[in-house]
Amino acid sequence: MIAWQFILLYLAAGSLAGFLAGLLGVGGGVVIVPILMFIFTAQHFPADHMMHLAIGTSLASIAFTSVASLRAHHAHNAVNWNIVKRITPGILIGTLAGTFLVAKLPANLLKGLFILFIFYVATQLLLNFKPKPARQLPGLPGMFFAGGIIGLVSSFVGIGGGALSVPFMTSSNIRMHNAIGTSAAIGFPIAVAGTTGYVLNGLPVENLPAWSAGFIHLPSLACMVIASMLLAPYGARAAHRLPVATLKKIFAVFLYVIGAKLLLNTI
Repeated sequence: MIAWQFILLYLAAGSLAGFLAGLLGVGGGVVIVPILMFIFTAQHFPADHMMHLAIGTSLASIAFTSVASLRAHHAHNAVNWNIVKRITPGILIGTLAGTFLVAKLPANLLKGLFILFIFYVATQLLLNFKPKPARQLPGLPGMFFAGGIIGLVSSFVGIGGGALSVPFMTSSNIRMHNAIGTSAAIGFPIAVAGTTGYVLNGLPVENLPAWSAGFIHLPSLACMVIASMLLAPYGARAAHRLPVATLKKIFAVFLYVIGAKLLLNTI
C-alpha cells in the first residue's frame, strides 16, 4: 500500500505540471521528473533506478496528456499534420533507441544530463529566446535526422519534445501558433515510443518498487494524469489573464533552484 501522503504529493505534482503546461506551454516533464525524484527519495526507492523511474513515468504521463492537448490544437487548425507525418519516423526510432541507451547509463550521469537540460529550459524562458526564421524545413532525410535528435533527447530527460521541436520549426519559418500545435501532436509518438522502451528495459530489472511496469511507476502515473488533465484547462484560461512574460521569468528562477538542488544532491 502507498501512504496517503504520497498520493497527495503525486496529485499535487500532476496539478502543478498540468497548470503550468496550460499557462506557459512548458512541457510537464520539466516539472514532473524533479518532483518525482524528491518524492521517490522520500519513499526510499532504489537509488540506482530512481532517475529511470522518474523519466519513464513522466513520458508515460505525456502519452495521456498530449492527446487532450493535440485535440485542442487540432480544433483550432494549429497542427501541421504534414510535418507530423514527415518527422514521426525519426521521432519513433530516436526515442526508442534513446531508452535503450538510457537503461545502460549510471543514475548520476543521467541526472547530470537532466540538470543541464533544466538549466537550458530555464535560460530559454528567462531570455524569452525565439530563433529568427532563417531557412525552410529540410527534406525527408533532414526531417528524419531532426526527429531522431528530438526523440533521443526527449527519451533522456522525459519530455514531450516541445523545448526542441518548437525552436526547430519557428527557425524554419513555421508560425509560432502552428509550431506549438504541431509540437503537441509530436509529443504523442515521443511518449508512446518512450513508454514502450522504458517498460521493456525495466522488465528484467529486479528490486523495482511495487506496482511498477518496467520503469513506469503506475500509482504516481495514475494520480498525475488525472490531476494534470483536470488542471491544464485552468492554466490555459489563466494565460489570457495573467502577465505570462513575468510568470515565465519567475518559473525560470524556480527551475534554476530545482536544478541547483538536484546538483547539490548529486555532489
